[in-house]
Amino acid sequence: MGVQLYNTLTKTKEAFEPLEEGRVKMYVCGVTVYDHCHLGHARAAIVFDVIHRYFEYRGYDVHFVCNFTDVDDKIIARARRLKVPIGELTEKFIGEYYADMDALGVLRADAAPRATENIEGMIEMIEKLIEKGIAYEVAGNVYYDIEKFPEYGKLSGRNTEELEAGHRIEPGEGKRNPLDFALWKAAKPGEPEWDSPWGTGRPGWHIECSVMSSRYLGERFDIHGGGEDLVFPHHENEIAQSEGCFGHEWVRYWVHNGFVQINHEKMSKSRGNFFTIKAILEDHPAEVIRYFLLGTHYRHPVDYSDQVVGDARKGLDRLYNVRLRLARSGGEDSDGWRERVEAAAAAFRAQFTEAMDDDFNTARALGHLFDFARRINGFINEAGSLPETAAQPAREVFEEVGGVLGLFAHVPEEWFRNAVSVSPAEGEEGQNGVLRDEEIEALLERRAQARASRDFSEADRIREELSAAGIVLEDGPGGTLWKRRAP
Repeated sequence: MGVQLYNTLTKTKEAFEPLEEGRVKMYVCGVTVYDHCHLGHARAAIVFDVIHRYFEYRGYDVHFVCNFTDVDDKIIARARRLKVPIGELTEKFIGEYYADMDALGVLRADAAPRATENIEGMIEMIEKLIEKGIAYEVAGNVYYDIEKFPEYGKLSGRNTEELEAGHRIEPGEGKRNPLDFALWKAAKPGEPEWDSPWGTGRPGWHIECSVMSSRYLGERFDIHGGGEDLVFPHHENEIAQSEGCFGHEWVRYWVHNGFVQINHEKMSKSRGNFFTIKAILEDHPAEVIRYFLLGTHYRHPVDYSDQVVGDARKGLDRLYNVRLRLARSGGEDSDGWRERVEAAAAAFRAQFTEAMDDDFNTARALGHLFDFARRINGFINEAGSLPETAAQPAREVFEEVGGVLGLFAHVPEEWFRNAVSVSPAEGEEGQNGVLRDEEIEALLERRAQARASRDFSEADRIREELSAAGIVLEDGPGGTLWKRRAP
């Protein structure tokens, strides 16, 4: 049936039909670089990262563009407070953004344009809008005349008369309508400025995305995405200025992710109820954060707490444990295990594709993955240890799913051994109740010697000592594997 996705523009789920066969052109609004990114930014980045990855999994050639807003009122205000040049501030936080996204396993975009690198294109688009009579200049400011775009409000579904009643024209603005929005702002003392036909100034916020997307993807492309807070006014205004300029449909599908909430309130810097990605990753592995966010459908709100992230860690550990058991495969296949595993893998792949084709339903896809993991666990319990020829098809499933969801990048043994971080400075055994790797290995060697000499009471004592220190042992034909119990 192919990919079906919910289109904010039509308020329905639609079959995805690309403008160019086999190719997806997608633009996602990026961050305004004046501060560290928070978990809400992480959700948007991970949602569209998975959409990007899944289209590639389905065989599409994806051309993905995500911008940086590097000139803006918030940036100017922050630079003033810190008494640093605006370019220095934005460069710092672009670097911080990449550090956060790399840690979260978010793939880099094919193009990451900056607003300040596209001023000339913005001026050209504004000139076209003025020529068409859709925009007008007042005292060095240029505004978009929404009355010249009859379809204004079609994305958000908002009624312009009701919106006008809630807005007023500020003194000195010179707007014809309170909803008319700025395409170009006249220069103010101490602000960055560029020359233009209307005098020195800087662009408004909305114009940058219309220009950068069309520069890299053309005047018509497949998908435009972002958080649901961008539907109005940002994306509504993007549609008005782009379609007003080009004279035809600009974007085929509009995709928006839901909010991250704290106690059922939207996480945001203005409310002060936000957690930076950097701070969260000090307490939780990046894959746990991805897993937590993907456990809810992207269009629904997700509520953050330490408890739900802890539950996500336990769920991901269970999946890693199956991978750990698969790593211990060996021996000849004399009981048809390969055929049984391959049948389970084929059934899972069909379920996974069906879930992801249905508007990228990662929550349902993860549910099917757990069912598959339980089946594989059952096979291992029954067989004692799956033969290599049977284990490999199961490993391939985890690799494929990991490639789409951005999970399972770690070797299972290392995943569990790093469940508790131990810094080299901690030194001796017992500090903070944490055993170092070499101490664990030494105890395992003593336990192996005790078992070889049939001193089972000593072997059990060592197991109990390790268990008390949070170390879980798993004995098997290939020896003993250990892992740290997640806190």
